[in-house]
Amino acid sequence: MSTPEINPEKAAKVFADDRANVFHSWSAQAQISPMPIAGASGSYFWDFNDKKYLDFSCQLVFTNIGHQHPKVIDAIKKQADVLTTIAPQHANEARNEAAKSILSLVENKFKKVFFTNAGADGVENAIRMARLHTNKHKVLSTYRSYHGNTGSAINATGDPRRFPNEFGYGHVHFWGPYLYRSAFWATSEEQECQRALEHLEQTIIFEGPKTIAAILIESVPGTAGVLVPPKGYLDGIRALCDKYEILWIADEVMSGFGRCGKWFGYQYSKSVPDLIVFAKGVTSGYVPLGGVVISDAVAKSFDERVFPGGLTYSGHPLACATAVATIEAMKSEKMVENAANIGEKILGPGLKELAKKHKVIGDVRGVGVFWGIDMVSDQSTREPLAPYGSSSPKMNEIVATCKKNGLMPFNNFNRIHLVPPCNISEADTKIGLEIFSNSLTELGF
Repeated sequence: MSTPEINPEKAAKVFADDRANVFHSWSAQAQISPMPIAGASGSYFWDFNDKKYLDFSCQLVFTNIGHQHPKVIDAIKKQADVLTTIAPQHANEARNEAAKSILSLVENKFKKVFFTNAGADGVENAIRMARLHTNKHKVLSTYRSYHGNTGSAINATGDPRRFPNEFGYGHVHFWGPYLYRSAFWATSEEQECQRALEHLEQTIIFEGPKTIAAILIESVPGTAGVLVPPKGYLDGIRALCDKYEILWIADEVMSGFGRCGKWFGYQYSKSVPDLIVFAKGVTSGYVPLGGVVISDAVAKSFDERVFPGGLTYSGHPLACATAVATIEAMKSEKMVENAANIGEKILGPGLKELAKKHKVIGDVRGVGVFWGIDMVSDQSTREPLAPYGSSSPKMNEIVATCKKNGLMPFNNFNRIHLVPPCNISEADTKIGLEIFSNSLTELGF
């Protein structure tokens, strides 16, 4: 890969301009120090001092095909020559092809795609569809979840980013399965699954089934810890939704498009949701795009009834052409199969071996190229290395040392997430595990 020449003067200017003019999300502005990035390629990105980072964060878990994939970059350029933008009320070829490409990955019950700009407005519109289709208003979602930062999406979110944004109504939270820190005193995956579903059914009964429009869950909760659901849990969700006439909305924003070693995370179950929200990996983040894949039953609700929602850039041609090229590249290069193989043969076994070596590693869980690690101060008590909703000096040291050694992880609270691209090589995956282990050793962990 080619990298730019070392240019500390440009690094300083990029940093200074950012601090002078850019307002960053989820941050106290005076307390952050953004890293100036010069370029990226494949599984790596680098700064202006020519320091490379192996990207085990996929930025915010979205560069599923890695950085600067030439086929997708070429498709963006070609679409720009044909039609850069058009209002959403018109038909255009790029949008049609993107819809067909996405529908080719799911079951026959899905017939339509509503395009949004990102995952948050995808969740927002899925909730709107569910409420209007069922004529009910409540939405149930788990405490350990993140669904986006718009009105209904942030209220559906479980994590602390919800607290200062609670202006919506009709949102009820429940406990999802998480055996390592079970809310149900379970001692096995089977117990955790059964008790979590019993808890959810009781929540439905006490909230009133005739008031509940949808159960919204991440098929594999991502930011909350890569919480792979136990076998049978999603099937149990489907059964409860059918029993009480509730829609199941699958949030696949982070878990979709190969991240879990399948096109979508729910496809590890035997069941199919009613609405699927997507974003991130659909374009590998190259151009923003999100949306809702809509089952035929829900879509027909709006044949003669106006759907009261829309966005200026819905189905943007550049974004849609990017999605088509991304899906084609993933198919032709067997990236989904590679993600499954990397998880099964390298990341999973490798991380379990590291848990034996490093006392700071509590629980390891994941699938495909989607792995979460509970970092603890004591393996027996499972005390988190950072409190819920915050970080700690030790967690900050781990992340800083990984970066110093050339590895960019994704971190949240007391967890390290290792989430490389779906097309990462076996060699680079092993390098990433080695850097992570060496960084923990360097810190005496």
